[in-house]
Parts: sequence; C-alpha cells; structure tokens
Amino acid sequence: MGRGKLRIYLGAAPGVGKTYAMLSEAHRRIERGTDCVVAFVEHHDRPRTEVLLRGLEQLPRRELQHRGSTFTEMDVDAVLRRAPAVALVDDLAHTNVPGSRNTKRWQDVQELLAAGIDVISTVNIQHLESLGDVVESITGTPQREAVPDEVVRRADQIELVDMSPEALRRRMAHGNIYTPDKVDAALSNYFRPGNLTALRELALLWVADRVDEYLQRYRSEHQVSRIWGSRERIVVGLTGGPEGRTLIRRAARLAEKGAGGEVMAVYVARSDGLTAASPKELALQRTLAEDLGGTFHHVVGDDIPAALLDFARGVNATQIVLGSSRRKTWQYVFGPGVGATVARESGPDLDVHIVTHGEVAKGRGLPVARGARLGRARIVSGWVMAVVAPVVLALLLNGVRLGLANDMLLFLTVTVAAALLGGLLPALASAAVGSFLLNYFYTPPLHRLTIADPKNIVAISIFVGVAVSVASVVDLAARRTHQAARLRAEAEILSFLAGSVLRGETSLEALLDRVRETFGMESVALLERRSDVDPWTCAGRVGTGGPLERPEDADVDMPVGDHMALALTGRVLPASDRRVLAAFAAQAAVVLDRRRLREEADRARSLAEGNRIRTALLAAVSHDLRTPLAGIKAAVSSLRSEDVEWSEEDRAELLEGIEDGADRLDHLVGNLLDMSRLQTGTVTPLIREIDLDEVVPMALGGVPEDSVDLDVPETLPMVAVDAGLLERAMANVVENAVKYSPPDAPVLVSASAIADRVEVRVVDRGPGVPDEAKDRIFEPFQRHGDAPRGAGVGLGLAVARGFAEAMNGTLAAEDTPGGGLTMVLSLRAADAGPDTRPEGTYRSGTYRSEGAHSPVHAERQVS
Repeated sequence: MGRGKLRIYLGAAPGVGKTYAMLSEAHRRIERGTDCVVAFVEHHDRPRTEVLLRGLEQLPRRELQHRGSTFTEMDVDAVLRRAPAVALVDDLAHTNVPGSRNTKRWQDVQELLAAGIDVISTVNIQHLESLGDVVESITGTPQREAVPDEVVRRADQIELVDMSPEALRRRMAHGNIYTPDKVDAALSNYFRPGNLTALRELALLWVADRVDEYLQRYRSEHQVSRIWGSRERIVVGLTGGPEGRTLIRRAARLAEKGAGGEVMAVYVARSDGLTAASPKELALQRTLAEDLGGTFHHVVGDDIPAALLDFARGVNATQIVLGSSRRKTWQYVFGPGVGATVARESGPDLDVHIVTHGEVAKGRGLPVARGARLGRARIVSGWVMAVVAPVVLALLLNGVRLGLANDMLLFLTVTVAAALLGGLLPALASAAVGSFLLNYFYTPPLHRLTIADPKNIVAISIFVGVAVSVASVVDLAARRTHQAARLRAEAEILSFLAGSVLRGETSLEALLDRVRETFGMESVALLERRSDVDPWTCAGRVGTGGPLERPEDADVDMPVGDHMALALTGRVLPASDRRVLAAFAAQAAVVLDRRRLREEADRARSLAEGNRIRTALLAAVSHDLRTPLAGIKAAVSSLRSEDVEWSEEDRAELLEGIEDGADRLDHLVGNLLDMSRLQTGTVTPLIREIDLDEVVPMALGGVPEDSVDLDVPETLPMVAVDAGLLERAMANVVENAVKYSPPDAPVLVSASAIADRVEVRVVDRGPGVPDEAKDRIFEPFQRHGDAPRGAGVGLGLAVARGFAEAMNGTLAAEDTPGGGLTMVLSLRAADAGPDTRPEGTYRSGTYRSEGAHSPVHAERQVS
C-alpha cells in the first residue's frame, strides 16, 4: 500500500472558512462514492459548520484526563482500524493533551499517511514555525502552537482560503466566528484591519513562493529550457553607464503593466576584472532598482550576450531590456554589439526591448591609466636588479661557458625579475644592459660590438622583444591593480555619500568628520560668505587647530559655488584625490542648505501655527467666552434687581446658571492654557512606571453615573507615563465619547497589551466620524459636524493627543464595528515587564463616579 496524500486548506486567520471548505470537499467526495470520514473536526459552535457535519461519518474520539478535567482528542487507532480512503483532520498545528499517542496532531497525520490514508487538514499561516516571530511582531500575540514548514511544504496539494479583512471583520461582528461576549475584544486586538492585512499578505506570499518552487521543480525534472511566461520577469542588462537608470525605470513601468511583474537588474562583469563600469554609478543603479521593488544581480562572464541570456532563461524571464549601443559608427566593424546579438539569439520566448537614451553613439572609452604605484622600495630594487644583476651575472659567466642560448635565458631571467620588481623602465634598462653584455662577451666575435652570425642577431632581438613584452604586461597589471584599488576606495566613499542622501542624514558635523577621517587631515571647515567683499564665516568645523578665516589659509581648499569653500588643514592632497573631495564638498553644501531650509520651514510653520492659534483665540474670546460671561452677568443682575421678588426656586435656578457658566469658563480656560503649553513646547512630562488601573478610574470623575463600563485587567504590564498627563488625556477622551454616545449605550473603556505597547480603547456607539475627518478632529479649534458653538472651542481631543505624544504615545480614531467611534490610546510598556499579581483578577464592571461633575476634574471637560 502506498503512502496517502495530504491536502491542506491554508488560511490567514481563524474564521476565513478553512473548516467549511474542508467539509464541503468531503461532501463532494462522498457524492462521487469516496469512503470519507471525520477523524477530528471542531465546529466551535458555528452554525454553518455544524450543519455541514451532518451526513458525515464521525469516528469516536479518545477521552483523556488531565489535571482533573476531561479532554477529547483524535483516536488514531480508531482511524487506522476503520481504514477509510479519506480522513478529515482539523487544526494541523494542534498540541495534543499529555498522555496522547503523539505530542502534535501533525504527527498523528503522518501515521495516517504512512498507513495509506489520504488526509485533508487545515492550518493558519500564523502556525507555521518559520513565521511565528513575524506574526508575534505584527499581532503582539505569541504563537504557542506550531507546525514545521516542511510538513506543509510536503503536502500534495495546498489550497489557499482567502477573505478580505473587511469581510472577515463583518463575519466577526455578526457573531459567525466567536460568541458575542468575545467579539469586541477580538475586533479590538487580534482582528484589527492592519493585523489581518499583514497576515493575509504573509499567506499570499507563502503560497506564491510554494507555487514558484513547484514550477521550478517541474521545469528541472522535465528539462524544460523554454521560457514559460507564467508571470512577467524583466531582466535589465546594465553596462555601468549612466543610461542604466533610464533602463531600470523603463523596466519598472513595463512591470507595472502586468500583475506580479518582477524587475531584475543584471551587470555582467568580465572574468579578468577589467571593466569600464563606474562603481559609483553601479551603486546608484543598485539602489534605484531596489527602491523600485526589483533586485540587483552581479554575474561574471566573458561572453556578455551569452551570460545575459543564460541568466534570463535561468530565472524564467519573459523580457530583456537593453540600451541602444554607445558604440561609434566605425566600432561596428568589430561586431554587431551586445544588443543585436541578444536580440538575434533570444529565440521566440524572450522579448528584447532596445531603449534609446542620451548616451547613444557617444563611445565607451576606458578610464585613463594614471601610472603604477609600486612603491619606492620596489622601484629601487627594480633598478638595482636592472643595472647591477646583469653585471654580476656576466662576471659569473666569464669563468663558465654554457653556450649563447643558455646565456640569453639567464639574462632574460634577470630582465623578468627587474620587470616584476620595478615595472617597465627598469625592465627596459635591464634589457639594454643585458643585450650589450651578450653582444660584447658572448656573441662572436667576442669583445666587440659586432655580430658575425645573422642568427645571433635574431636571437638577441627576440631576447629584447620578450623582455619588453614581459615588462609591459607587468606594468599593465600594476596599473590595473592600482586603478581597481583606487576605484574601490572611491566607490566606498561615494556609496557612503549616496547612502547618507537616501537615509536623509543631515548632520553637517558628521559629514565633515568623515572627510577628515577619509583624507587623514587635522581639521575640516566649511566656509561661506554672502558676496565677494564680505568676510568669510564658518558654517561648520571639526578637528584640532585654530579656526580658519579664509580658504587661502588652508592646506587644501575646494570651492563650492561662488561663495562657499571646503577648507582642510594637515597636508597637501594630490590632484587625484580632488575628485572625491569635490563630491564631499558638494554634499556638505547640500546638507547645509537642507538644514537651513528645514529651520526656515520650522520657523514658518511655527509662525503660521501661532497666527492660526491667535486668530482662533480671538474667535473663542469673542464668542465662546463671552456667552457664559453674558449668562453669568444676566443672572447676577437679575439677583441684584430689587424690582423683582424672586422665589427660592428661581433663585436656585439663577445660581445654578451662574455655576454652570463658571464651570464652562473654567473648562475653556483650562484647555486654552493646555494648548498654549503644547504649542510653546513647555510640557515636560515626568515619566514613571505606573499601573493603568490606578489612573484610568480617576479620569472618570467628570462623567455621569453608569455612563462608562470599565475593563482594565490588573495583570497588564505597567506603563511608562506621566500620571497627571495620562489622567487629563483620558478624561478628555472619555468625556468626549460620553457626550456623543446614546444614553442607553455606556462607553466601554478597555485595555490590553499588544507587543511592547499597552492600548486603551474608548468605545462609543455614537454617530461616528467619516474617514476623511478622523485626523481633523484632533486639530485645535475643530468641531465635527453640527456641534453648537456653545459646545466649546474644540480643544479637548487636540490636548489629549498632545499629552499622549508628549509621553511617547499615540492617540488615533477608528470605527466601532456596528457604528460609533473608538479612540485608541497606545502607550509604551514599562521595561519592568508584566505585573506579578495573580492571574485572573480584573477590575471591571460599571463605573460609578462620586459625582457627575467632580471639582477635581472640572477642567478636563471636553470642549
């Protein structure tokens, strides 16, 4: 009997319909006459799932005792005895109760497969072992159950059960997944839209990778070399020239036109390492390709067209993008070029795009060699070998006759040694001295500078030619080695500059310090002046020594524009270093300009905000403050009037009006002062570790009785906050929710731990706020909808967010499932970790305040 087949329904989260799909498949197989049984399926009291279990044979479960409770697990022996063709086993990652046959359910499934039974199972993406830490970082919930990835990968069929986050949350709100008492907590924590979207992306990407693996395996097993255009893969051939950026952008646009398009930029380097490519340009193109969502590849090959085509076919590419040749017209006599060769040999499966650019027909000249830098010791040794060694060799050979051929080989050895040590010039000198000595001492007639036998003339000529050739090769290798080392150093420096631009680093001092370290200088300063007649001023300086007053006083100065210069002291730099220094100088000017622009933007923003605040304050004073003042004055005037005899009820009503007006003034002035402190940056929080259940109840003193349900677990981690600021922020948020929530729908204040944060959620069932207005309600002097003018100046939520951000927290608004608005206050958990009080204790229920308007919290009423 062969091994059974495994089919897995993979989902992104609970409730997407994995078990439902598995049971539907079982009914289809039974209709076709397949012997199919339910080995273990848990319907979790979901009506639709429970209905599908009807009509299916369910095998008895095994009962196990653990810690005084009875649990049921799949009875593997019962399934093996029944020996069905197909067994349904839900929740592949489940951990069995201690005492079971296997620790994990997937191990039970392996036994069924080994017995030849086909198995249909389910698993969620968060239970894959390799993704456990990723899922925990997203959801804040550790995954206690996991299944090895290899078990799922070996499945004969994996079917993704997909559902949009919005649809899943609707199913949750309708009670189709969890019981009603768990719905709000689930929607507020694990089933948040962001969490579900991230989990869905993980599931889709994991399945897509598996499909790609299957495709590559099939192509390899069946030796398929022809390209299959299952998805658009675009290979961009780069030469290292500036046109590469144009090609990458064009390829990205092509990829956007097809679903799942992928861009792979490829640079083919020759195996000898000699290239005209600019390391700086290649670094920029690598960054551009990665920023556009593609990848960069560096391959080696002497035949560039063949290497490019081999790479494209190896990754199953569908298109190749190349640039028009930079060759000049006369250079085509050496061949058709890379583009034409690739297009001719690509075959019918690869589309080749030739893209024009600004560098067409401008040539591709190699960098100019700057001379070998062999070092002083090597050059001196080369000259000693070139001049002294041939004389010493001649003295040694005078007493021994080895023949002209052997003598020439010995002198050639000395010349090669001189070339290896000192390069071209010592080798030429050694060849000249050696040929003179060979002619004078060893070529007949001896001791005369003449040659009797013409064959000896050919021999000496070959000797000189070989010596010069070897010396030239050594000299060229030394030049290339020096050039490569220098270009590598320049590439690293320019890569640092490019990276600092991409990362948005704006520290001028850090950049100047990098210049000082790179060139080994004592000090570096950036000098500037307003005009040609104004004195120089220092915009930034690092290093030792006294300040520089002019660029002329420095050992090295690099002009940047007309009125700026980079000045360095310590030593005089060679001209070859000025190219990199110019790049540093230009970057320093950019950093300085960016810093000043940012400072000007901050000043302009502060001025604009101040003007807006002042305008709003004037409007508030002119109306919102005058209204309660007018009411107070009218009530006082009425009480002071001697013309009217007021009853006790009337006097009490007038006094209550005065008190209400005074409370409103107190609320408005308190919020105005808080916003003024926030705008001027004078809020300095005193951060300490506290328990939420010590602060949140105190913030509810200003709300009516029975208007808030409080659910703050005492086992939550402590938070690092300012207790006073947190209390005031919570008071504003809660009172705002109470104001807009219906009288018969209490506001829910709940708290939970999410990763390294603690979230407090204030849930109301009011009219809610549209998405486009959710950020605007936190701006000062903003009131949503048709709130009356007397309701306040619109500072309550602005003050609450300001206090939250002052404590390194956030305050955001979300829709409440079923209608309403949820305010989410996210706070940083303290480093001390969770509280150590016993688990299972909660301070929850309906909160009853001491009074509807506690004087302690009067200033926290929401405007």
